[in-house]
Parts: sequence; C-alpha cells; structure tokens
Amino acid sequence: MNEFGTRVQELIPRLRRYARALTGERSAADDLVQDTLERAWNKLHLWRDGSDLRAWLFTIMHNVHVNQVRSRAASATVSLDDEAADAPVRPTQADMLEVRDIDSALGRLSVHQREVLLLVGLERMSYDETARTLGIPIGTVMSRLSRGRERLRAALAGEPGPANLKVVK
Repeated sequence: MNEFGTRVQELIPRLRRYARALTGERSAADDLVQDTLERAWNKLHLWRDGSDLRAWLFTIMHNVHVNQVRSRAASATVSLDDEAADAPVRPTQADMLEVRDIDSALGRLSVHQREVLLLVGLERMSYDETARTLGIPIGTVMSRLSRGRERLRAALAGEPGPANLKVVK
C-alpha cells in the first residue's frame, strides 16, 4: 500500500468516531465514512501533497454529510440500531446514563454548534483547522464553540435552554 493509503487507513477510526457523533447511528456512520473515502479517492488529484490529510478528509466528510442531510430532508427514516455507543465506558448503569444524557444534549444542539464542538473537543482540531474544515471564519468557530459549550452545560444541568428569538423586519 502506498504512503497515502497508509495515512488514510490510520485516520479511519477518527473518521468513524466523528461520523458516529454526527449521525447518531452506527450504520449511517459507516455509510458516511465509506462515502467520504470514495469521494476522497475520486478527488485524489485535488489533494496537495504535504497538506493536512486529516483536515482534507474531515472537510470531505462534512460536505458529504451536509449533502446527505439535504437529500434526506423530505424522507424520514426509522433507526433499527439499538446497539450501545462505541465510546469506551465502564459497565456501570450510572456511566451509561451519563453517556446517554451527553448524547441527548449533543443531539439538541444546532448542527453548526455540534460540528464545531465535536471537531474541537472530540477530534482535538485547532480553531484554524476547524475553520478550514467547515469553510467558515475562525471567529465563527469560536462563537459557535462558546455558544455550543454553554448550551451543552445548561442542558446537562437541567436548565431551560435559551428562548428562541424571532426575526423582526
């Protein structure tokens, strides 16, 4: 296997983890990773040797995920995946409840806040890498991260979320 293939193979667990956090379902996450790797292979000529492969693959995954969400907007699916999360946890009931609460709180965040929170917090990307991956300014990354963390803290503390504001023209 060439060097590129080896580096991609090393990143697959991180891609799977991020995809699982984005989709919430194991099978959908596996499909997202497969679609991401397929698109990366087809667009290999666009990758610049020496650039950050992880950021490039996460950018592709983000774009594939956005396209999939847009195309599925009209059709609803029912998850048959009853399996526990992939996250390694001690086998205690309290820990499983905490994981469930965090997963639920993450699910209540906006997609934009959740993406930034997962890339910075889970994947340990820098603000600059996150901004390039999502194609947004670094200030937007910091703003979404701050608001996402605050909403996550409030949700986990059982506090009511912020009121939805109306746009007045």
